Amino acid sequence: MRTTKGAARTRAKNRLFKRAKGYVGGRRRLLRTAKENLVRAGVYAYRDRHNRKRDFRRLWIIRINAAVHAMGLRYSEFVAGLKKAQIALDRKVLADMAVMDPQGFETVVELVKKALAK
Repeated sequence: MRTTKGAARTRAKNRLFKRAKGYVGGRRRLLRTAKENLVRAGVYAYRDRHNRKRDFRRLWIIRINAAVHAMGLRYSEFVAGLKKAQIALDRKVLADMAVMDPQGFETVVELVKKALAK
């Protein structure tokens, strides 16, 4: 007896269409178009998972720079002073402090200024 792929192929197509849910028009309904768009979506997802890290780092640096400028320092001086004062806070924590806890951030800036003055 001849075997066919009927059931397996239907399941595979259904899995594919399930992933294409939310797309508009033929991108959701047509097999070839849905496949092409899922491949492209996967490429964008891969690329943007890596770009997200770059974008957040840039945002944190901008926030720290703005907060430090208000206290009379430049970002590069601040980072050099952090290393000199042996303060091991990363940019994410520093940016969060600058927004949520200005007094704590001001304390860190004062420690950095003392380390730079030495």
